[in-house]
Amino acid sequence: MKVHILDDWFDTLRGLPCFELLNEHDVTVWTDHVEDEAVLAERLADAEVLVLFRERTRITRSLLDRLPNLRLISQRSVYPHVDVPACTDTDVLLCSNMHSDTPSYAAAELTFGLILAAMRQIPAQMASAKAGHWQMGVGKTLRNRTLGLYGYGRIGREVANYASAFGMKVIWWSSDSGRARARADGVVVADSREAFFADSDVVSVHVRLKPETRGIITGADFERMQPGALFVNTSRAGLVASGALLAGLNAGRPGMAAVDVFDSEPLTDPTDPLLAHPNLICTPHIGFVTEDEFDLQFTDIFEQVNAYAAQRPIHMINPEVWSGGA
Repeated sequence: MKVHILDDWFDTLRGLPCFELLNEHDVTVWTDHVEDEAVLAERLADAEVLVLFRERTRITRSLLDRLPNLRLISQRSVYPHVDVPACTDTDVLLCSNMHSDTPSYAAAELTFGLILAAMRQIPAQMASAKAGHWQMGVGKTLRNRTLGLYGYGRIGREVANYASAFGMKVIWWSSDSGRARARADGVVVADSREAFFADSDVVSVHVRLKPETRGIITGADFERMQPGALFVNTSRAGLVASGALLAGLNAGRPGMAAVDVFDSEPLTDPTDPLLAHPNLICTPHIGFVTEDEFDLQFTDIFEQVNAYAAQRPIHMINPEVWSGGA
């Protein structure tokens, strides 16, 4: 099959073990990012299979209408960037493994790295040292401080393991069902949402972005945080109400933020008020960007391609397409 892979910016996939899964296919890898749908449609004119790199490119109805040869979109995890009804209407099967038992260790590691970097002022201390000024301030020790984890999922539980190794106290908040699972597992759940934000020295959010979770973290939550507390987000920017984090930082609650995600990505304007805020440290959405994580994720994605080619598709999101076209 003619397989096109989008947005492999650093041409990473060809060097990973998982790429051998595509040996029987005609593969084209695109290493840049294109927004113009006319250009995309011209590039993908012969594509039978489209492999997506997470949410880097939106798949719209107008684009699908220009791709008459396309039969399969293969990706992993959530798909807010894909117009699923349009896929169904154009007989394009969407396959996406939504239920991997393996957490994203890469995202969990970055989360804890950001916590360490913020609490010990690592970026600012490095900049001060390189500028010849030596120390620039006094950081905070993690031991005996409280980490509040919002969202009782696999990544959050992995972050909790790291926190325990550093001697932190961990408390949880989540949906009703998430809190019930947490209590059943014997971990500490905050007495209330208000207490969760007020009592945590660090709050880190680990929730999937869905319509019902958009804006779940509000300005009122930030107002309850301590002036010296840290807010961390390596999940999705949309989980935070629009403008609430910047307003909170300007008001001094939270005192610091460490984020890997922004409302608009890629964010390349150094004057953006959130990006430029002195109490923010950030990374450019690299939570999953490791060779190990890519190999794990794209093994799933390429196995979906091979399953489709073998007439046994897996992880179907719109199976009615397959039923109608089999």
